[in-house]
Amino acid sequence: MISIFLLDDDPNVTDILKRIIRQKELGRVCGFSQDPAEALEDLRYTQPDLVIADLLMPGMDGVTFVKKARQILPAASYIMLSQVSSKDMIAAAYDAGVEFFIQKPINGVEVVSVIQNVAQKQSLQRTMDQMTKLLSASGGGEKPVSPEDRSPELEKLRRILSRIGILGVTGADDILTVCADFLRREEEPGSVTLKDICARFSDSPKSMEQRIRRAAAAGMTNLAHMGLDDYYNEDFSEYAGMLYSFDQVRKEMDYIQGKTDQRGNVKIKKFLSALLHASRE
Repeated sequence: MISIFLLDDDPNVTDILKRIIRQKELGRVCGFSQDPAEALEDLRYTQPDLVIADLLMPGMDGVTFVKKARQILPAASYIMLSQVSSKDMIAAAYDAGVEFFIQKPINGVEVVSVIQNVAQKQSLQRTMDQMTKLLSASGGGEKPVSPEDRSPELEKLRRILSRIGILGVTGADDILTVCADFLRREEEPGSVTLKDICARFSDSPKSMEQRIRRAAAAGMTNLAHMGLDDYYNEDFSEYAGMLYSFDQVRKEMDYIQGKTDQRGNVKIKKFLSALLHASRE
């Protein structure tokens, strides 16, 4: 069970979040505060796995808070509460290390979905940590990318996966592991099969490959929903054609609207190549 710290200058918001977390058994609230400066001190003692913070607070905004908090707890996950639609502020929050947004007014379904995604992601990270230690102890095999790896390239990749809504889904860490290996070897996806590279990290490369394909497909579906909600959405405009074939994203949009029974097709090598290219820019 993950530990969660709550920060919002409105005590009604923290009360609502505590009630949802308790009723849905999403984790353990290890602390809460209405003051960002006090919260930073509390983090040193509570050591939460997840911090949920408001974007707009008096004295210190949420972006500044997350930047300072990550200096104290770099391994924690950060979720931001916001009723702001400013793309610049949202982009600044992602750059600071925020992985997900929860919109105000608080919606219980969204809270459950986001926290469950974070919990699943952290569980996968712990598993990969254990794998890394085992491989290191045995002195053989390839090492998966560490969740704590904060190289500029992997930070860019995490940001992109977050913006298309798949950073916390099953398969996201596999994508990061594969991309990190391509970067380390200076290879391109076209030079080796995905199955072969998955075999470097897993005794079941087919399962790892399927997780990657499902995660990439989920990203396409998320972008298709963004495009249907707002065709000029910044993330839709930037990533629909870059990571995927735009005609396939359009097909996914038609599928969502019930215009066709065929879903968009993900070209996984294009997806990985585009991620690698973006990480190097």
